[in-house]
Amino acid sequence: MKYIDEFRDAALARTLATKIARLTQAGRRYSFMEFCGGHTHAISRYGLPDLLPPNVRMVHGPGCPVCVLPIGRINMAIALALQHGVILCTYGDTLRVPASDNLSLMKAKALGGDIRMVYSTLDALQIARDNPEREVVFFAIGFETTTPPTALAILQAQQEQLANFSVLCCHVLTPAAVTHILESPEVRQWGTVPIDGFIGPAHVSTVIGSRPYEQFAANYQKPVVIAGFEPLDVMQAILMLIAQVNDGRAEVENEFSRAVGRDGNKKAQDRMAEVFELRPTFEWRGLGTVPDSALLIRESYGSFDAERRFNLAYRSVRDNKACECGAILRGVKRPQDCKIFGTLCTPENPIGSCMVSSEGACAAHYSYGRYRAMTP
Repeated sequence: MKYIDEFRDAALARTLATKIARLTQAGRRYSFMEFCGGHTHAISRYGLPDLLPPNVRMVHGPGCPVCVLPIGRINMAIALALQHGVILCTYGDTLRVPASDNLSLMKAKALGGDIRMVYSTLDALQIARDNPEREVVFFAIGFETTTPPTALAILQAQQEQLANFSVLCCHVLTPAAVTHILESPEVRQWGTVPIDGFIGPAHVSTVIGSRPYEQFAANYQKPVVIAGFEPLDVMQAILMLIAQVNDGRAEVENEFSRAVGRDGNKKAQDRMAEVFELRPTFEWRGLGTVPDSALLIRESYGSFDAERRFNLAYRSVRDNKACECGAILRGVKRPQDCKIFGTLCTPENPIGSCMVSSEGACAAHYSYGRYRAMTP
């Protein structure tokens, strides 16, 4: 199958592993952060750490939109369903994220909330058409990848005059999070997360292109290699990053050229800019409040903003004290450093968001059993 089988070829993987081993310099440690949860999933699923030299370490970043969604935002969605009586439409991976009062969207559904899993914004629009007497709210989460469909849903709702449709917008932006990680005083103070370069997101970059990452190379001297999600994509990106570090270079390179260009998808960007504007601040789980890191529905489309329509106020909520998701999302700790990982916290009984989503670092390590053999 094109772009699948050839990117999972074992012989090619061994060849890349040999090249990586030859290129690494003895006595030097390399630490690369894969920002996207899809890369974390691929690294764990295909056992890539077993193919890398001991001095090459992969640091898991906050690249799962479900994982970085703070408890307060889940609480807002639950309140819409239980207190305001709306039909709440959401993607399936948000249903089991723990919220306050031992609730989740799934548990709120069991309590009588009309919460429906959808596969796309088109499904949410259709539910609004089919239930004109009910308020229908789409719980919109995700990075730049899922933002254009939300923008198009709002534009479609305006065109059809769907007065009962609105969006609880929780879309966040990748470059702002990378900047926050690089400038985080906590990470610098701990000194446990040396980052020599980044594996840039794949799906996000198909929308925004490679241009936004150029600031990290120029301002922070951190190389970035945008990579696809297949195991050979990731290994090739690691090889390219090692070459840059050895040469003392800090550039943006594009391994995923079969899908990503420098300028991205201009039509998608235009629709996003038409419907959304920057939020001054937004709280990320594990990163805290990050300025200019999320999107707000513009006032001209304010009638489709659930926060305005239902007068919702955001309240920050602390994570479970036993959960290390915050530190894991920053790359300060690894999943196996959490005392409840694999014991109290499992995919069947998730305590933290990193164990809920299949793209979360904890879920990836747990599912593929690699955490037992991994060493610092």
